Amino acid sequence: MARIVMKFGGTSVADLDRIRNVARRVKREVEAGNQVAVVVSAMAGVTNQLVAWCTELSPLHDAREYDAVVATGEQVTTGLLAIALQEIGVEARSWQGWQIPIHTDAAHGKARIQGIDGAELVRRMEAGQVAVVAGFQGIGSDNRITTLGRGGSDTSAVALAAGLKADRCDIYTDVDGVYTTDPRIVPQARKLARISYEEMLELASVGAKVLQTRSVELAMNEQVRVRVLSSFKDSGPNDDEGTLVVDEDEIVEKEIVSGIAYSRDEAKITVRRVPDRPGIAASIFGALAENNVNVDMIVQNISADGTTDMTFTVGKSDLPRARAALDAVKPQIGYAELLEDPNVAKISVVGVGMRSHAGVANTMFRALADKAINIQVISTSEIKVSVLIAAEYTELAVRALHTAYGLDAG
Repeated sequence: MARIVMKFGGTSVADLDRIRNVARRVKREVEAGNQVAVVVSAMAGVTNQLVAWCTELSPLHDAREYDAVVATGEQVTTGLLAIALQEIGVEARSWQGWQIPIHTDAAHGKARIQGIDGAELVRRMEAGQVAVVAGFQGIGSDNRITTLGRGGSDTSAVALAAGLKADRCDIYTDVDGVYTTDPRIVPQARKLARISYEEMLELASVGAKVLQTRSVELAMNEQVRVRVLSSFKDSGPNDDEGTLVVDEDEIVEKEIVSGIAYSRDEAKITVRRVPDRPGIAASIFGALAENNVNVDMIVQNISADGTTDMTFTVGKSDLPRARAALDAVKPQIGYAELLEDPNVAKISVVGVGMRSHAGVANTMFRALADKAINIQVISTSEIKVSVLIAAEYTELAVRALHTAYGLDAG
């Protein structure tokens, strides 16, 4: 007997037929003798509608009331799935975040989980009852409903798995695993049987949409085994489906590069002719930090005349805020001009094998050069190399790199 947390996203519970399909999957796990908790998102599109209503009433709405509104999407889904399970003979009940309780801080709209008291859930699961839990929500230190931010249901599921000491957390989504790259761009992309937490974290942080970054970070910290699989592909509970996200030690044959990720959500800013003196970088990036603008890739070019050009990337949606922040400190910094380019893409190669293999970056640069793709900015970590290129070359770059690293299925 295993204790399993199953998580289903919005597309998996988009209508009553899909909710019935989820119920049948859960029943198979129960019939296999497993203890099951199910974490669900709101039905597809519901959260967007709830957010839109809040914003329409007041663009600067009370975040506490916003959470009270948007958390209702998951409340509906938990009740419907519990009813669907009861209808096919499975004992089940719904649980909201505050009922378990899932304790969070009071940062409404983007709360972080601080602890889960799963004792009552475990008692009921051991007695054969399926727990249907609302994802994306908890209860704050102010005793009010909180939400975890977009994509927070993945984090809820991993946190619940850690709190219940589950054997595995199965994340059901609209893809059947983690691929070497986006199969829509590269049809030869291969599904990975296993990927390390670190690789998945890097891929998620640079554009791969399979798992939410915070959930992978939590899984790595709590050593929760996560399996990504499709809710639309029929499989039995014991089938070796999907992709397992596990500790690096569980992967015997480590690929040099496991995946190629891309993000079109970047914008490039260049601050031209900045005085080259101590503290200037702190003035620029301090102003951005104060305005909650996250900066990613950074490069600095020093000129002979004692000035420097500072180039960096921000999220495309943060571009107006970044511009306003830098305009405000222009008199203090004394730069000549501000250049913006939203038509860029970040391409990243990721793999734990990079630690022990030389020439990984060179392979990337050569492959892009062969396709006449100019590299604008470069950044690296221990298991990742990222470059910024013109957005129009995104698909060409991904295909070229996938081939260059021998990732094409053949």
